[in-house]
Amino acid sequence: MLDFVQMLGHNSLKFTRRLGGSFCFLCASLLRWPRWRRSFPLLIEQIYFIGVYSLLIIIISAAFIGMVLALQGHNTLEKFSASSQLGQLLALSVIRELGPVICALLFAGRAGSAIAAEIGLMQTTEQLASMEMMGVDPLWRIISPRFWAGFYVMPLLVLIFDMVAILGGYLISVDWLALDAGTFWSNMQSSVDFYTDVVNSVLKGLAFGFVVTWVSVYQGYYAPPNAEGISHATTRAVVYSSVFVLGLDLILTAVMLGGW
Repeated sequence: MLDFVQMLGHNSLKFTRRLGGSFCFLCASLLRWPRWRRSFPLLIEQIYFIGVYSLLIIIISAAFIGMVLALQGHNTLEKFSASSQLGQLLALSVIRELGPVICALLFAGRAGSAIAAEIGLMQTTEQLASMEMMGVDPLWRIISPRFWAGFYVMPLLVLIFDMVAILGGYLISVDWLALDAGTFWSNMQSSVDFYTDVVNSVLKGLAFGFVVTWVSVYQGYYAPPNAEGISHATTRAVVYSSVFVLGLDLILTAVMLGGW
């Protein structure tokens, strides 16, 4: 029993220390605000690496999710003779929840893991230590461009995911299930509110991008300098990011819908 209490206390202190260290790392990264004249090329490079390279998996996943949601929604609504509401169901489901959440999970798996592995490799090969010896701040040169690139790119990826998913659902609904295209779009337009739905979806994208990139750069920066350490850091970046995204989604949804 005493060993269990000791282990529990040790793990609790270790978790608290890591949590405090992550917040200190976040504050230090935010204070290294990009010097736009010198940092702009670095930022553009990371936006391309994080955003453009993630487009393929985002678009393909969004198309199939929209198609599946249309099939499942039609199968359910048809039982209640409400198939005409499929456009409304598809748009609200994608814009409010599925778009931001699934896009963030895909972003964590693609971009978050790449960020953690790249920074972890720099740590292992002592590139970050070499920068410090030359008087170059790694937080400004390496961490800040990746952090802000993920923050800027994520809302755009969410909007692309929403549009492609709705288009995929439209193709299934109209071309396959033979629903009226006018009814599909009119019900969607009457049910989707720009501020309540679209703006909130973008805000979720901003929050998820902030969390995913924060976790990824932190795990990579403090990865043990060996192959096993990089592997564990990459795994932790994806797992922690996914858990934080789902938990944050619950909080944001409760706040946006007026539950709190």
